[in-house]
Formats: sequence, C-alpha cells, structure tokens
Amino acid sequence: MNAPAKTEEFAVAQVQAEIPDGVYAETVLAVEHYTDRLFRFRMTRPAGFRFRSGEFAMIGLMVGDKPVYRAYSIASPAWDEELEFFSIKVPDGPLTSHLQAIKPGDTVLMRKKPTGTLVLDALTPGKRLYMFSTGTGIAPFASLIRDPETYEKFDEVILTHTCRDIAELKYGFDLVHEINNHEFLHEIVGDKLKHYPTVTREDFKYRGRITDLIESGKLFTDLGVPALDPAVDRGMICGSTAMLKDTKDLLEKAGLVEGSNNKPGEFVIERAFVG
Repeated sequence: MNAPAKTEEFAVAQVQAEIPDGVYAETVLAVEHYTDRLFRFRMTRPAGFRFRSGEFAMIGLMVGDKPVYRAYSIASPAWDEELEFFSIKVPDGPLTSHLQAIKPGDTVLMRKKPTGTLVLDALTPGKRLYMFSTGTGIAPFASLIRDPETYEKFDEVILTHTCRDIAELKYGFDLVHEINNHEFLHEIVGDKLKHYPTVTREDFKYRGRITDLIESGKLFTDLGVPALDPAVDRGMICGSTAMLKDTKDLLEKAGLVEGSNNKPGEFVIERAFVG
C-alpha cells in the first residue's frame, strides 16, 4: 500500500524539480486544431493570477532541460476560470514546434506578470471601438469581446479579422457563436458587436487587406457606419509589422492619436509580437 504512494510522491517531486522558480505550471484542459497553421488551447488558471482583458503573458514549455517562453495574448476574458490561447504553428519555432503537440493533461509554464497595451484603460472614452486584427492578432480581442466592460464603455464594437484563407477565419466565427449562445453574454452584447472577416487569397463576401478596405471606404460602407472620426471612434491594432504600420498611418491620417497605459489616447497598438 505504501510503495505506490512513495512512487507517486517521487514522480511529483521530480516534475516539480523541473519547473523553474517564479512561474506557474498549469495543466492543459483542451486543444483544438483549426488548420495546419492554427490551433487554440485552454489550460487551468492559477488561483492568484489576475489580468486585464487584452493583456498578454509569457507562456512556455520545458524544452530539454531549459524553459522556452514566448509572448501570447490571453484570449479568454478576465472573468474566465480558465485561460485560453490562440497560436500559430511554426514548424521550426523554438516554442511553437513543441507547443502545437500538446494534449490535455500536459503542463504549460506561465510567468506570473501579465502586461500589454490593448486594454480599455489605455483608451479615452468614445462611442465606437474598432479592433483591427490579422491572423492570430485576433487573440487579445477574443478576450475583450467576451468582457462585459467593453460593452459598458462602448455603444458599438467592430471586430475586423483578416486572414489569407477562409478556413483561418473559423476561430473568429466560433467566438461570435459562443457569445451569441452564452448564458449571460448574449444579453449584455446584444447587437453591439459587429464581426467583419476578410480574406486575401480566396473568393469571399469580404475580400482584401483591411488597410485597403479602410482607405477605399469599403469597410465603412459594408458596415453602414461613417468614416473614422476622432470624436467618437477608438481603435486597437494587433497583427503583422506591416499591418500595424499601415493601419496606424490611416488612423493618424483620420485624426486619431495613439495612446498607452500611461497616457490614454484614441487608438493603441500591441508591438510585443513583432520584430
């Protein structure tokens, strides 16, 4: 009777010895693969872990005898009892080449301090909030569109998501479906959320780079809203380096001023994921 217990205690101690100090070691609860390039996973949330919707955390795995970390937006809202992440698969990526193989029951590491600029506190009050995203840049907005505070602060929330192929848009469609069928979120959100998915390589209802659709005015025509106005519109941007720069230029051209945690403004950018 005692021998198995000692063996289990030794195994637990051995696993704990491999976990670096000062980080959480959390258990993977679910994994969903969308395409050969994209997947999401959910894991346990540490009891003492607090974050603002839209922030990111450093998550990682033990690779060999060393931990490897990368910045990942927390896709779940601040009220969720679990943590969700949306990831690209990079075949030779130091972390993602291993992360894409995780399964329920596996351990994921997470540093204890979240941070980021895509938070409501970094924006001045407005009426309409645009969330401009490409690829996995939708992740912080997955958190924000599921947070009731977003709808307390804005009358209208517009989520744009641009990918190469239609299949890569599915995560966004799943999020909207989840909100519409949630026990309390659907009442809070109502018709305040508009989802504007576009692709660049296939025929689809909405096609083209989001920057081209802003510049041509097609985005606003399709949505039935006026052009960008710094008096009422606010923006958040998350995507590739080129997309960040081009979208920032267009927002500034429309008169919006970039903000930060220290000095709120009319739009914010997350630069942690580009190099």
